[in-house]
Amino acid sequence: METNELKNLLLEFGDNVRFEHDLKKKNWFNIGGKSKVFFKAENLKELVNFLKKLKGREKIFILGAGSNTLITDNLFDGVVIKLGRNFGNISLLGEDIIIAGSAALDKALSDFAINYNLSGFEFLSCIPGTIGGGIRMNAGCFGNEFKDILISIQAIDIFGNVINLPAEKIKFEYRKTSLSDDLVFLSASFKGVKGDQKKIKNFTNELKLKKEKAQPTRIKTSGSTFKNPISQTKKKVWELIKDSVPLDKNFGDACISDKHCNFFVNKGNATFKDMSKLINFVSKRVLEKTGISLEKEIKILE
Repeated sequence: METNELKNLLLEFGDNVRFEHDLKKKNWFNIGGKSKVFFKAENLKELVNFLKKLKGREKIFILGAGSNTLITDNLFDGVVIKLGRNFGNISLLGEDIIIAGSAALDKALSDFAINYNLSGFEFLSCIPGTIGGGIRMNAGCFGNEFKDILISIQAIDIFGNVINLPAEKIKFEYRKTSLSDDLVFLSASFKGVKGDQKKIKNFTNELKLKKEKAQPTRIKTSGSTFKNPISQTKKKVWELIKDSVPLDKNFGDACISDKHCNFFVNKGNATFKDMSKLINFVSKRVLEKTGISLEKEIKILE
């Protein structure tokens, strides 16, 4: 749709809709241009209304914490939706079920579980994203994944219809699910196991220390770049990169972390083109050296 047509269509949403909105500060890489439309949904009623207005006529991208996303420097010809604070609530149902909004941070869910003596959520303390993003890619670390604790998902399709999906109806794979890209996740319910709060806290802290020792923090990075090719080799992806690529290779300010070579870093003013070149270079070199084709874990918006 033309911008003027969209402006007239979305007039009622006021300042919650912005046109040609800068996305650079909304992702961990600190890379990116603008989106044709940016919409911050304050509540479910507003989100339903917005999607019903669009009627599926625009590409839609849901932006969570921006921790696993590389965004084009060109104008994204579509709608970026950011879910507001009301989608980040977390509550307890009964003794061992937690309901979390899709905009809640993974770490917030882990902390909430500790407060109610529930184990199974410890690994979430090490994933720097939101519940919605974690569901989308079946995120995980240290041997645990979202599928291990998920009971059901509440979602909305691009036409504004709310649906409920039990976990058993979803096919989960390593960093992948069978869920349609057209679904916007609203909330999810998770099952924990009652345990000793001190032990849960200690285990959570062990995982955090393990992560801090192995992975870069407090820099412009976006987490793991490639998935571990578990169907092709027992080697981790970082081992394949280390054996195949000169680790001091860079394109502009896009470089490989010296702490973990599956983490790529914007050390200053890297562009989308710089980071894309580095990703493609590493992928090509690994394929040439090992015969293994790497699949990106990072989401690319272009």
